Amino acid sequence: MEATTRGNKPFPPVGKCDASRLGPHSTVVSDLDGTLLRSRSAFPYYALVAFDTGGVPRLALLLLLAPLAAALHRLVSEAAAVRVLVFAATAGARVADIQSAARAVLPKAYAEDVRPDAWRVFAACARRRLVLTATPRVMAEPFLRDILGADAVAGTELATWRGRATGWVDARRGVLVGEGKADALREMVGDGEMPDVALGDDPGSDCDFMSLCKEAYLVPRTPVEAVDVKKLPKRVIFHDGRLVQRPTPLVALFVVLWFPVGFLLSVVRLAAGILPMPWLYVAFHALGVRVIVRGTPPRRPNRRDAGRAGVLFACSHRTPYDPVFLSIALGRPVTTVTYSISRITELVSPIPTVRLTRDRAPDAATMRSILTKGDDLTVCPEGTTCREPFLLRFSALFAELTDDIVPVATECRMSVFYGTTARGWKGVDPFYFLMNPTPVYIVTFLDKLPAQVTCGGGGKSSHEVANYVQKLIASKLSYECTGFTRKDKYRILADNNGIVNANK
Repeated sequence: MEATTRGNKPFPPVGKCDASRLGPHSTVVSDLDGTLLRSRSAFPYYALVAFDTGGVPRLALLLLLAPLAAALHRLVSEAAAVRVLVFAATAGARVADIQSAARAVLPKAYAEDVRPDAWRVFAACARRRLVLTATPRVMAEPFLRDILGADAVAGTELATWRGRATGWVDARRGVLVGEGKADALREMVGDGEMPDVALGDDPGSDCDFMSLCKEAYLVPRTPVEAVDVKKLPKRVIFHDGRLVQRPTPLVALFVVLWFPVGFLLSVVRLAAGILPMPWLYVAFHALGVRVIVRGTPPRRPNRRDAGRAGVLFACSHRTPYDPVFLSIALGRPVTTVTYSISRITELVSPIPTVRLTRDRAPDAATMRSILTKGDDLTVCPEGTTCREPFLLRFSALFAELTDDIVPVATECRMSVFYGTTARGWKGVDPFYFLMNPTPVYIVTFLDKLPAQVTCGGGGKSSHEVANYVQKLIASKLSYECTGFTRKDKYRILADNNGIVNANK
């Protein structure tokens, strides 16, 4: 990696930068792909945008044009390759959808690919952090600003028409490479001083802007482990999108080829829901859906006992299928209450569902009536799902209904598709979950709450009981408790309050 700065002196490797002497008065400018990020290929990020905005057809188009982009990169220029990827991933897509994917989908993928040696220097410069990238700015900026704390981002600008991306890049600046990065840096700095430190990985494309700075370091192309996401300034707790794995070209090809097979398989698995619960366990096992039961399920109460109320199962919430797999683990259908799920999800559900209104008094009366009739009831006090190892704040309403509470810890493993969404059509959530080749659900029954920690028997407040149950389940799963709620999730991911049209 030979490149020259002023005076024909080679840029030193980033490992020789003493970050301890940098601090609140230092500024830095960095390239993105191959510098702040380990991977020099931006294909996975274009693939995430392509699938989120156009599904399998757009992802297939990106796959078809990816070899052309690679050839152009080698034979013509990086700019030509970027133009092909931009066209495949964004042509015809609504700009609002691209922005939504950049805010809700891409940060997790980016956060898992941060390069430690470049991050060490970038993080040490606290006065001002600038980033230059050939990637469309609309894709990279939310992650760089919100997660890495960048102050300004310059990238390739998309050409748009009537709120949609045309597939071309803005002709005024073109793709941000080479001298274009130096020009963008001059615009960002204005009349101020150039950054103290510059970071880049490509001597050909990055040397123009690196030569403008007081110090400049090259990031080697040796493979390294990514920075632990816990060490980044901000954790990614909520994220959206359907793809579980990082969509490298090979993974993207598998998704395209598996999608029609997986859809047919999901229909068969959903059709199995008409079977009685004991048979459904066997049918799911035969169809590749594993159900692992841990702990001791409570004995079913004798409904002939006069005045015997049902048991309330307080369940952690990973997918809409949590109550279904709890019922499979018990061997009998257990009624569950729902808020914002689609009519399709209710229709294909193999267990009874009761829709609530989010009006506390009527909802409490509805759930209490189910329990007083002797029927068991499943509630998910988080109110919405979370994909990461966190539990959201538990609503306290369930603790006021009964003292017969059994906490249940649920986990699910999906290898290809996520079975939840905050921004998409919730009606296809069950299909996406069951499209995974071998989904796994783990249902762990904890001990029934002792009387002394309940509202009626122990005189505890409903909030104390809810917090106790949250900590109990989190401890069992080795998750972290948070104070986030459903509204926080939907405000971050979808910019709404999480209310879903019942017909969707």
